[in-house]
Amino acid sequence: MSTRPIPRSGERLPVVGLGTWQTFDVGPNAAERAELSDVLRALVARGGKVVDSSPMYGEAERVVGDLASEAALHDQLFLATKVWTRGREAGIQEMEQSFRVMRVKRMDLMQIHNLLDVDTHTQTLRDWKAAGRVRYIGITHYHSGSYRELERLVKTKRYDFVQFNFSMAEREAENTLLAVCADSGTAVIINRPFAGADLFRHVKGKPLPAWAADFDCATWGQFLLKWILGHPAVTCVIPATRRRAHLEDNVQAGMGRLPDAGTRRRMLEYLQQA
Repeated sequence: MSTRPIPRSGERLPVVGLGTWQTFDVGPNAAERAELSDVLRALVARGGKVVDSSPMYGEAERVVGDLASEAALHDQLFLATKVWTRGREAGIQEMEQSFRVMRVKRMDLMQIHNLLDVDTHTQTLRDWKAAGRVRYIGITHYHSGSYRELERLVKTKRYDFVQFNFSMAEREAENTLLAVCADSGTAVIINRPFAGADLFRHVKGKPLPAWAADFDCATWGQFLLKWILGHPAVTCVIPATRRRAHLEDNVQAGMGRLPDAGTRRRMLEYLQQA
């Protein structure tokens, strides 16, 4: 799989990772967990490593921790989660819980979820990074209404990563946010790459253009992900799934050629006409 550098460190990350919202929020059911274990193993086998979660996602953090431990995958994963509460002490308690359930002593990336109490948690995380408890810190949101605030914070260069929504259906980040990230040297993780499932509903039953093969694209899922990865400011995209077949398809988007700027415009025009 292709990799891209984290601007602040030069460490390279595979361009396709795994989100866990809804998909990893399961209980102790053995069949469900076996399916998710298969997904994690396949991600690593195909060269992926980024797994993103949050205490907002029910049992997802715990499931990731359990399955990674059972499969001895912790050393091969880049684990990211979030703090999602108000107040310094509450934030510390929540992050300590994330460490416990994800079974790590040091988190690769801790992010402030949806900018909730961002100033308070930023100070805690800067202290934790200095102490070596987290490797990188970041901020997240899932809606374009918060882009202006994301831009303001990214310009401070206090954050190693920023995570936000970007897809062929939600393109507002191309206006200024992605450029601000590139200018500030901030790594970018993309969520909602399929705009929920809206984009799949839009293309259902429609033919993939023959010229998609020019950038090693064989499915609509790869088409949608490669359009995102064709933007040079994007570091990693994190589609969520609980199906190994979907994971295998997603990671293929990170292999082979990617569309250039002209091809990305052509892809968008084709999608809008489809």
